[in-house]
Amino acid sequence: MSTLTPVAFDIETTGFEATAQVTVLGLVFPEAVRVFVNIDEHTVDAETLEASQSAQCDEHVVLTTHDSEATLLTAFSTTVSEKIGPREYFLTAYNGELWKSGFDLPFLRTRFLAHEIQWPFEDVPYADLLPIFKARFNTTPSNGDDHQTTLGGVYERLIGGELTALDPFDDSAEAVEAFESGEFDRLVQHNIADILRTQALANVAQRYCSKSDFKLKSLSPTVGY
Repeated sequence: MSTLTPVAFDIETTGFEATAQVTVLGLVFPEAVRVFVNIDEHTVDAETLEASQSAQCDEHVVLTTHDSEATLLTAFSTTVSEKIGPREYFLTAYNGELWKSGFDLPFLRTRFLAHEIQWPFEDVPYADLLPIFKARFNTTPSNGDDHQTTLGGVYERLIGGELTALDPFDDSAEAVEAFESGEFDRLVQHNIADILRTQALANVAQRYCSKSDFKLKSLSPTVGY
């Protein structure tokens, strides 16, 4: 575990139903933040969007735009094969996939299947952060409210700082509205805020928790294409 580097990821979608689509997919690599944007029928200047995001989050952002969800997923698959599979990385998310729940990975499986695109995570280990912070850290706020387990809530209580201010949205519904209205600057900024918060929590967990707490699992399919 100590030799593996976490790569945080998060997706934005048009909703929660099976027919909903991925609008943004972001990853945090040691050298850069990598973002894939499904612009659908909108017109977007990718270079301007990339530059504005780099300036806003003070990170090196590499951003590409795609005319459809299928082309986004295909480009994402290439990046996974070239950058994650061969490296000493493990994929991580906050409530990305748990034993009986999770959002990001189940959603991606459905969308990869819908487009008949091969599942990209061959030989890629995964660990979810939500169980670690729920069980191994006290994130109860000082006002005595119930235990909070949202990404934003846990990040704010344990780390805090500029990433909370970076996020332009208060809830995920705003991300759907931003996509529909073509507000890609705010939509991508929200995604980057989430993946950087996830990466920050992954780094904290590595510093304060044991290897066994991560419960790494393989994302490799049992049968190839």
